[in-house]
Amino acid sequence: MSDIRVLLVDDHGLIRRGVRSMLSEQDDIVVVGEAHDGSEAVQRTEELAPNVVIMDIAMPRLNGLEAASQIAKRTQQRTGVLILSMYSDEEYLMRAVNAGVRGYLLKDSAESDLVRAVRTVAAGRTFFSPAIADMLFEDYAARLQRQDLQDSYELLTDREKEVLQLLAEGMTNKQVAVALSLGVSTIETHRLNLMQKLGLHNTAELVLYAVRKKILRV
Repeated sequence: MSDIRVLLVDDHGLIRRGVRSMLSEQDDIVVVGEAHDGSEAVQRTEELAPNVVIMDIAMPRLNGLEAASQIAKRTQQRTGVLILSMYSDEEYLMRAVNAGVRGYLLKDSAESDLVRAVRTVAAGRTFFSPAIADMLFEDYAARLQRQDLQDSYELLTDREKEVLQLLAEGMTNKQVAVALSLGVSTIETHRLNLMQKLGLHNTAELVLYAVRKKILRV
């Protein structure tokens, strides 16, 4: 199996050196380059064709989320973007998912989760820090309690739960159809039904719901 090619993007050299040091200990991961802002990240991604770009949000010239969006479009998501950030609120998470980000890792958990996150994103799956899942779950549970609402997850059929998990992991409708040996139209129907049951409106909300319910396999 070929090495996982990684591009490091952060405007702080100390952070880049620290991440490079952690990854250098792995036999299957190689850092192919670095960039210090979002604009350079887009350029270097085109030049180096990494499997994974590890990138901060707050950077000069072009912020990480806009850079991630450009990378996702230009590579047709062949390159997975893993955000490494100090921001943990839901607004940033929603914006990241909307930008095409496949992973979101908090800097204070990088030492324990970074390698696993890189491998997961390189495999085309979605990764969020366990700490983020815990935070989202607690906020969600508190909101349900305040509004005297019930979680609708158990209203889903077994097939809808399968579809939810695979979509949240980053698969397209076509890929889910192949994985489950079903037609694309059938998957589209399951997707519509499960989103209606859960009160979700787009892919970003679906992914964050799966994270807070700890449905994603990491």
